Amino acid sequence: MLKVLIVEDEAIIRRGLELAIDWTGMGCVVTAVAADGEEGLKLISEKKPDIVLADIRMPKLSGLEMIEKALQKDSFYSIVLTSYSEFDLAKEAIHIGVTDYLLKPVDEDELKGTIDKIRERISEKDEMKKIEEFAGDKVLSADSDWKIIKTAESSEDTYVNMVYKIIKENYSDELSIRDVAEELKVSPSFLSRRLKQNLDTTFVDILNQYRIKSALKLLSEGKMRIYEVSDAVGFNEYKHFSSVFKKYLGVSPGEFMRTGMGIVSSLQRENKSLKEGRK
Repeated sequence: MLKVLIVEDEAIIRRGLELAIDWTGMGCVVTAVAADGEEGLKLISEKKPDIVLADIRMPKLSGLEMIEKALQKDSFYSIVLTSYSEFDLAKEAIHIGVTDYLLKPVDEDELKGTIDKIRERISEKDEMKKIEEFAGDKVLSADSDWKIIKTAESSEDTYVNMVYKIIKENYSDELSIRDVAEELKVSPSFLSRRLKQNLDTTFVDILNQYRIKSALKLLSEGKMRIYEVSDAVGFNEYKHFSSVFKKYLGVSPGEFMRTGMGIVSSLQRENKSLKEGRK
């Protein structure tokens, strides 16, 4: 069951959201309710909900302010409730991390559709986590990034950060440190030293890690053959792709599909059974 926290300043609406909606039928349980953004912020920290349903305008802290502050410490999905007059504000809310928004009064079918989407995203995260567990220490963070890639992305060194951005935008094409250096108007040797100093690695290592990270996502989706994935992430030769893949994950792409994806398939079957059980 997904844990839901309701934050709404109008008592009648708050009570209706808590009691009139078939939360159990949606596979959810309301763990707490709050009457303003300040109380909501405290309860998010205490209750660790999966989903926060909040009014966009509230006293003390608005729904958006509350969500933005809470996301700095906790991970959850959020749905904001808005009126037609606040529609543009609700769309802007997506930029601060709000998952979705619904117009008042809440339509239960629309709410169910939103929660179903959230459940799918949670399932995808669970699947990626299983892949990461299978792959061992090579795949590292919950958002499927790798340590060096993550460090490069957040680096305070402008050149390192720009290398990350260029790789992110062009990893599927032929790309060399000379190409990147030319774009940044520096020498390849200068760029190589900056990467070594800040990341203790090479340009090729960063590029390959990003490519393999992208390959993992494509393989987990199961829509492409392995050689198609190899081409899609920038490897001209399947043999080279297989060699690099094995270097980082300890198994070949074929072994990964047989073993790693077997774990994911099992998880997908479990999720399907749970969904069918709720119908």
